[in-house]
Order: sequence, then C-alpha cells, then structure tokens
Amino acid sequence: MGLSELWFVLIAVLFIGFFFLEGFDFGVGMATKFLARDEKERSIMVNTIGPFWDANEVWLLTGGGAIFAAFPHWYATMFSGYYLPLLVVLLALIARGVSFEFRSKVPHSRWTSSWDWAVFFGSLLPPFLLGVLFTSMLKGMPIDQEMNMSGGFSDFINVYSIWGGITVTLLCFLHGLHFLTLKTDGDIRLRAAALAKKVVYAVLGALVVFVGLTWFMTDVFQVRLVPELILVTFIVVAYVLSNVFISKQREGLAFTMSGLGLSFTVLSIFVGLFPRVMISSIDKAFDLTVYNASSGSYSLKVMTFMALGILPFVLGYTIWSYYIFRKRVSDKEHLTY
Repeated sequence: MGLSELWFVLIAVLFIGFFFLEGFDFGVGMATKFLARDEKERSIMVNTIGPFWDANEVWLLTGGGAIFAAFPHWYATMFSGYYLPLLVVLLALIARGVSFEFRSKVPHSRWTSSWDWAVFFGSLLPPFLLGVLFTSMLKGMPIDQEMNMSGGFSDFINVYSIWGGITVTLLCFLHGLHFLTLKTDGDIRLRAAALAKKVVYAVLGALVVFVGLTWFMTDVFQVRLVPELILVTFIVVAYVLSNVFISKQREGLAFTMSGLGLSFTVLSIFVGLFPRVMISSIDKAFDLTVYNASSGSYSLKVMTFMALGILPFVLGYTIWSYYIFRKRVSDKEHLTY
C-alpha cells in the first residue's frame, strides 16, 4: 500500500470515527424533540452528551484537514463545489454548540425553547446534508478536466441524494436513542428503548431502498460487488442484533451494534469510491483519484510520521474521557446544560 492509499484509509477512519461518535450526539439532539416530555428531561438528555460533543466534532475537522493536506485537489474541488451545504453544516454546528452553553443561562421558557430548537436543527441538518453530500459523490458530479465542479440543482438534489440524507439521519437518530439507554435512568431510558425498537424498522427499510437505489443509480456494485455485498450483510446483521440486544436490556451491546451499523455504512461509501475520491458525471477520465489528487510523496511521508506520533495520544484522551464520564445522568444530579 502506497502513502496515497494509506491516507485515503486514514481519512475513511476519521469519518467513520466521526459518525460513530458524533452520530449519537446528533441522535440525542434530535430526540430532545421526539422523546423528552418537558424541559427537565431535555436538560437531562443534553447533559448526557455535554462532556463529549465538542471532542467528537474534532473528528470532522481533522478529516477535513487531512483531505486538505493529503489530497489538495480533492479538497479544492469538494469544498468549492459543495460550498453552500458545507456552510450550512458549519452554521448548524455553531448554533448547536452555542445553544448548549446558552440554553440554561436565562430562566425563561421562551429563551430556553428557542435554544432547544437550535439544538434540534443543529443536530438534524448536519447528518442530513453530509448524507446528501456523500451520496451525490457516489452518484457522480459534473467535474471537468480542470477538476472544477459546477453542479446544478438536480445534481445536488435528486431522489438518490435526498434518500441518502434521510437514511444517514435515521441511522444517527437510532444511534442516539441507544446512547440514551446507556446514559439515562428511569422513564427516559425505558422510552428511548421502546422508541429504538420502532425506529430500527424504519432504518432497515431506508437501508433496503438506499441499497436498491445505489444498485441502479451508481456503479458501486459494478466495481466493488463482493465487498459491498459483504458490507450490506454486516449492516443488516448489526441492526438486527441491536434490536435483539435492546429487547434483552443489553444496552451496551445494542449501542455497539448500532454504531457498527453506522460505521459499516460509511465504510461502504469509501469502499465504493476507491480508488476514486470524486466521480465525474461528465467523463470517467475526469475522475479524481487517490493518485491524481494527492500531495507529493515527501509531504505524505512527513504527515504520516506526525499522524502516527499524535494518534495514540488522541485515542488515549478519548478513551479516558469516556471512562471518566461513564455514569448515567439522572434528574437528581446538578444539570450543567
């Protein structure tokens, strides 16, 4: 494996880590409007992700930075072509982060309610728009021989990309419900488990439709038939097992399975792309690949040494923070957010 391929794998790992970790943050944020019955329950739910959400977002920033450093042509094409949806993602993440800090500062229902809507939309829009982005990349975008992308409305917004966004949003919502069964007690925990048992059927249905659309509207199964079929099998098995475990009150295993299902879904996107990083709908000769979009070998070599040196500390800190804040959040505790 060359350095270009290695960095493609590392970027895939970063986005898988982002969706596994930030995915449950998004799910909890969405659940505040579907599951919580009053303001106190919303505060409990927000406090379950309070120690984690900002560190989890770092995975997305690191993934974007890795694309910039390792594949500058990919970065330039994607971030300029998807400027508007990425800007909305950024603004939504900012609004959500601010709302966590501001929602409890003024003891007034209208103030708190306004910031609660910011939590909801700040958790709903990013997974939906990122799902639209990645699935439209699989379908192909109008990229010319100069690596410039000039997409029209139908290139961004179509049946496939919208369904991809809905599917990713549902996956994150289910992941968040499983996280709530791990981090809360009492009635919230029971209602989160009950809702998760229902949402899993919507998730499986959405995945079946998404796989069908992918089969007919992209070349993913043509170029990576066996790996993609294996991943689809793993995804279905993971979500079926998540439902089995949550029914048996094995919340930790259920959360792990929903995380694996989400991770395998993101992995299937990168497997379908490789060795391409962006697919041109104009001409296959204009595809961006890990070879024609990468940095020079010296830059990749220096980055590899830096990444290998820093990564153990980042992983160690992440594991330690989850260990420290491993206890459940109850209404008897002081609620920070």
